[in-house]
Amino acid sequence: MLPLTNSPPPDSTAKIKKPKFAPGDFIRRKNSFSSLTSLLSHAYLSQPRSWILLLLLFIQILLLLTLRSVPFHFHVFHRRLPASPHPAAAVSEPVVIATSRSDSAAAAVVAVDENRCGNGYVYVYDLPSSLNTELIENCEKLNPWSSRCDTLANDGFGQQAAGVSGVVPEDLVPAWFWTDQFVSEIVFHNRMMKHKCRTTEPSNATAFYIPFYAGLAVGRFLWQNFSAKDRDRHCEAMLSWVQSQPQFQRSNGWDHFITMGRITWDFRRSSDQDWGSSCIYLPGMRNITRLLIERNPWDYFDVGVPYPTGFHPRSDADVIRWQRFVRERNRPTRFSFAGATRRSFKNDFRGILLRHCRDEPDACRLVECAGSRCGNGTSAILETFLDSEFCLQPRGDSFTRRSIFDCMIAGAIPVVFWRRTAYYQYEWFLPGDPKSYSVFIHRDDVKNGTSIRKVLDGYSREEVRKMREKVIEYIPKLVYARNSDGLETIKDAFDVAVDGVLRRFEEQREWGYKW
Repeated sequence: MLPLTNSPPPDSTAKIKKPKFAPGDFIRRKNSFSSLTSLLSHAYLSQPRSWILLLLLFIQILLLLTLRSVPFHFHVFHRRLPASPHPAAAVSEPVVIATSRSDSAAAAVVAVDENRCGNGYVYVYDLPSSLNTELIENCEKLNPWSSRCDTLANDGFGQQAAGVSGVVPEDLVPAWFWTDQFVSEIVFHNRMMKHKCRTTEPSNATAFYIPFYAGLAVGRFLWQNFSAKDRDRHCEAMLSWVQSQPQFQRSNGWDHFITMGRITWDFRRSSDQDWGSSCIYLPGMRNITRLLIERNPWDYFDVGVPYPTGFHPRSDADVIRWQRFVRERNRPTRFSFAGATRRSFKNDFRGILLRHCRDEPDACRLVECAGSRCGNGTSAILETFLDSEFCLQPRGDSFTRRSIFDCMIAGAIPVVFWRRTAYYQYEWFLPGDPKSYSVFIHRDDVKNGTSIRKVLDGYSREEVRKMREKVIEYIPKLVYARNSDGLETIKDAFDVAVDGVLRRFEEQREWGYKW
């Protein structure tokens, strides 16, 4: 049974203390009010001078309310600040000039460009390099079996995917890489450094980003005979540093967020003998929002973000060109499956899907992924998904798998067998109605003899077209742009994630949503 978070569910309902009254208070107050009304109506208001005083009082109240409603006006200019150390970015900061009567009141207000940063600014902590960039510099030591230097090259996107030439349009070949599934923390760090709403002044920030490479840090200690202390060392060092910052001490982490480049269960070790680190359970992590490629659906602070795939558009034009390509693609294969059995899993469901595919050779196309043949994607997988109407997506080693994003980016419709594979994971990135873009077949039905082909053949051409169109519509939200400053106007997965975090923090401030 998978460990759950220690955090209780958030309770947004504030308890309001009711005032205490003595038994006869309400009656006495009511009688007092009646007496006052009687006095005003019979004695006081019978005098003309009283009417004049009441009129003057009314005019004063009206003037006061009118003046309070007059807004302060600010002219907002932007100046370029000096670049920060690598990975660097010039950051726009608001300069505020007050034009209202009260300069002292204006000084307390920080103007925000509503069109660019309506939900606030982000401050990126300058962590010790041993917690991020040095890990990349020591890429030879991150894996006990081989170097990860090629995997982490090109700002984390990996090696150029030259093998896709002839599979994708030639003008889009430079946008394809053999990207590792565990590099989101590098991608997010590079993008945050050039984010339009990054500030270099902590006092102007409404959110604080912690650029700790948690996945890389723990990765080298997950195998062989490393101790629990080894697996926790980097996270403990990060928390010690962050907890010493006044911004963290002020909020106790409620306005902080971090990207952790592996699945949540790799950071939820319950005992020293178990897998992974205990980073999420360490003191100080409780209130920090965490962006992960697989979340714990019962932990408010876990947010699922798409696995990195091989397509990294350089511009809006790349996205539009790709969407048109997959929309117009001829798809002769009804459904496909890319994967391999898991010997460590009893009654592995993937084995059942492999048999289904082999039993329907005229309808199903199979890509065998034994060993590490499909680790970071291959041109064979891409071409298979491009040729397929549907792609089978069982759970991976955990409930999610990168393949579902490879499938959707290719314009194929995912067929899922666990709701936690997608529906409970990527709320900000996928359509709200699962039926609009996917097919769900319960795994037990398949085990009990339900034919996958018959289920899929039950969908009409028009239904398939609509589902595929919905998949294609959401492709921009599933990819990470190649440029560190993002695309021109289209929001990619990074933009959607950061916007969602800032919006969440804004709601927390408005609602007082804390415990």
